[in-house]
Amino acid sequence: MRFSLPVFLSALLMSICTQAAEPVPLSDFARHGAFSEAKISPQGTHLAVSAIIDGMSLLNFVDLATMENKALRLSDQSEIVDFWWVSDNRVVYAIGHRYGGSERPQATGELFAVNVDGKGQEVLFGYRASDSRSGSTGTHIAKKQSENASGWMLDDLRDDDKNAILMVRRWNWNPVHSSGGERLHIEVRKIDVRTGKNRTVAVSPLVDSLFLTDHEGVARFAFGEDSSLMNKVYYREGDNKSWSLVLDEAVGGVSAVPVAFNRAGDGVYFFCGGSDGVGGVCLWDVAKQSFKTLWSGKDSGAFELARTFDGKDVYAIRSMPGRTAVTLLDASAFEGKLLVEMMKVFPGEDVTFTSNSRDGKKIVVHVQSDLNPGSYYLYDVDSKKLSLLLSREPWIKSDSMASMQPISLKSRDGLALHGYLTKPLGKEDAKNLPTVVYVHGGPYSVRDNWGYSSTVQALASRGYAVLQVNFRGSGGYGGEFVNAGHGEWGGKMQDDVTDATRWAIAQGVADPKRICIYGTSYGGYAALQGAAREPDLYQCAIGDSGVYDLKLMKSRGDIPQSFSGERYLDIVLGDDETLLEKRSPINQIDRIKAKVMLVVGGKDERVPPLQGQNMRNAMIKRGKEVEWIYQPNEGHGFYIEKNVTDMYEKVIGFLDRSIGIAAKPVAATE
Repeated sequence: MRFSLPVFLSALLMSICTQAAEPVPLSDFARHGAFSEAKISPQGTHLAVSAIIDGMSLLNFVDLATMENKALRLSDQSEIVDFWWVSDNRVVYAIGHRYGGSERPQATGELFAVNVDGKGQEVLFGYRASDSRSGSTGTHIAKKQSENASGWMLDDLRDDDKNAILMVRRWNWNPVHSSGGERLHIEVRKIDVRTGKNRTVAVSPLVDSLFLTDHEGVARFAFGEDSSLMNKVYYREGDNKSWSLVLDEAVGGVSAVPVAFNRAGDGVYFFCGGSDGVGGVCLWDVAKQSFKTLWSGKDSGAFELARTFDGKDVYAIRSMPGRTAVTLLDASAFEGKLLVEMMKVFPGEDVTFTSNSRDGKKIVVHVQSDLNPGSYYLYDVDSKKLSLLLSREPWIKSDSMASMQPISLKSRDGLALHGYLTKPLGKEDAKNLPTVVYVHGGPYSVRDNWGYSSTVQALASRGYAVLQVNFRGSGGYGGEFVNAGHGEWGGKMQDDVTDATRWAIAQGVADPKRICIYGTSYGGYAALQGAAREPDLYQCAIGDSGVYDLKLMKSRGDIPQSFSGERYLDIVLGDDETLLEKRSPINQIDRIKAKVMLVVGGKDERVPPLQGQNMRNAMIKRGKEVEWIYQPNEGHGFYIEKNVTDMYEKVIGFLDRSIGIAAKPVAATE
């Protein structure tokens, strides 16, 4: 296998430094990736890339024969959210805007299309579909109809260059001027990618659902959670057929999700519970409507099924018990053999095939790890040539990053917990390190993964060990593990974080007198709740976009603005107001001994800034010091580079004063 590294897209990489400074500047960790995604055209002639140009995410086309590239400039300050090749000459893309002063682009639900030469640009779907101000230059605009709806690609119809299948959510409120209200049932539409004309071919029996199409693009499954967070799966035999409920977690206690049809079309791969309930892969017999377990995870479930290059079957299972693991379902498949070869080329890294030409002769290979934010390569099957296309963050040098090591432990009630420990570069064998317990957000069905994290690396680069734990409620370990977190905000979920912290002390990793707890969203809540529940364990706490008043969470923010959101909060938080008050950090300020920092975005709709403001005011009223970072135009988690850099600098400074090199010596306890 020949390996070459041609240099191209130089115009997009002018600002990239070729030599990393020591230590790595915090601004490097705050920078947005130069590229996000790269997808090859059906005939393998062009590459479509979402690239960051002048701070905006735009679409860039690369001619793979000449390596010439052309950037597509969007109107109205729109940015690319996602894109899909629908023919060798045409791409459909979704856009986002920065609404209300927010710095993070939010999807508008509109879909546009453009030819690879930049011509034929039209709005295909959305509330501006028939608006001449949209910038459309096509001749079919009169045939399109404006809709208050959001569209997303469901199936690009691999063998059909004229049509695609969309998943559509209609609104019953005006998306520009107001929010709130109940959502209508999801629809499946078939759309002409040249004209934008579309028609409904299916309506989900659920208000919120996803769909699975068969090899002909027919929606055969609708699945999702009901108002009680119970999983339901509906099946139909084909177009114009009725939906039938084939799986109801509320009745049978079984939760499974359809993922892909097999090549013959007589079986469907499902993510299922597996033999131990941790997670597995099952094959559902279409005729018998029964399951057969193909694979069961021991420590974690599957998170992805790798598709064959023709899209008609599955050849491998991807899971993450610690690092990414790959299990081949078909060892004889060409894709599996090639993957094994690529893993030998990139030992210790996570290798995936992200797109390929229709004939399977040109393949885009993505490589990433805890040290590498991600790089794309092009593999030519005939010549066996592997060429570097682009790197997401080429200014990040792997040899300057710290390794993320998987860990496991038992909670106080015997539950198996998994997570990660990152020690500063060069201090892999060091003991009693100043340590940051970094708690993920979500919190449900979200997990910390093995891979590159800019925040983790920023902390490690300044001498801090970083501990992450997937507490109960996190995803990736089966439905029972997720459900075990319901009603446990500030309870057993917090105990898991505490137990992981004490594990790090017992292992000699963390200096018991130099530990800080830090997190965003739910993690911000856990940081302050940890400081209140364990006043002698943490010397400092950093809450970013956190919830500090659980009762207020039930009335303010975007979640409780609908019946489904209210129901969700009742299930995951519970309805015992006395317990909610008891578990709210704002009501436990007198117990907090740790130094506190609060980070708040003024445009945060998920967790309104009132949460942070109230917490700050209450602490000051009780004579407690609190460091404050507030950015009026940021949302739920900072996004703009200068604001993230400023936050990193202040967070590191706060850590240095609290548990790091600038901290005052802690008196020994008699």
